Amino acid sequence: MKKEFEENIEQNLTGDEDKLKEEESLKRSWFKRRKKGILTSTADKKETPEGLWSKCPNCNYISTTKDLEEELYVCPKCNYHHRIGSDEYYDILFDEQQFEPLFDNIISKDFLNFTDLKNYQQRLDEIRSKTNLKDSMRVAVGNVNGKKIVIACMDFEFIGGSLGSVMGEKFSRAVDYCIANHLPYMVISKSGGARMMESAFSLMQLAKTSGKLSQLSNAKLPYISLLTDPTFGGISASFGMLGDLNIAEPGALIGFAGPRVIKETIKKDLPEGFQRSEFLLEHGFLDLIIDRKSLKNRIAELITLFEK
Repeated sequence: MKKEFEENIEQNLTGDEDKLKEEESLKRSWFKRRKKGILTSTADKKETPEGLWSKCPNCNYISTTKDLEEELYVCPKCNYHHRIGSDEYYDILFDEQQFEPLFDNIISKDFLNFTDLKNYQQRLDEIRSKTNLKDSMRVAVGNVNGKKIVIACMDFEFIGGSLGSVMGEKFSRAVDYCIANHLPYMVISKSGGARMMESAFSLMQLAKTSGKLSQLSNAKLPYISLLTDPTFGGISASFGMLGDLNIAEPGALIGFAGPRVIKETIKKDLPEGFQRSEFLLEHGFLDLIIDRKSLKNRIAELITLFEK
């Protein structure tokens, strides 16, 4: 190093400055692009498929969709529970992902000829073709660790998982099926509330579903209510909070009106974590909070306890 320094000084003193600059330039530019531009043909270009990566909305952790699926859609970094639909819940809960769908032939109709931004019937047709769902609730019967159970699960993709006449009818028929076959009943709630396009017919479902649960109770059959993110409006005002056991996933937002609406109404700041499942457990609205990874085993244990 000392020798190179002395040679550089000597070159400067003897007037070899140009030679020195040339040598420095060669050291820095060890790589040169001979051809400019991207030469790959369009046919040979490969694009990343959509949906390959998933970003956690809570901690911004990025993982592949496949890895997230293996983690049951729970963030491995912060344990955030991603929103999932009935397909994913049935795959997680039912043994060998085997179950029998019930009452799939019931679909919603626009019997009020309701129109807001678009015709209600048109909205229904578009959502059915887009999601391959017939309505906002699916009902299925199968085994959870060998314990037979009827599970009704909502899909938020179908008009926000809203409560309409079809959901109320499926709920009621599921209760009748449980009574006839002496089976426990579980509902997985994920909804924004009542479906305004069906007006009073939607609100009638609150009383209808609550009344059917009285029949289930009289038959001495257990009803488990699982509240997931989000559960609001008419669901939390009726069968969502009427379970023999009211359980929830971690961090789920649960309530009647949203935090923003409440804050604007009372003109006060809300407590930290307000309406989250941990807050509700602390204040006595929930019995348990169960992580999705242990949900299947815990449900089977609860069914066993009710049998005793």
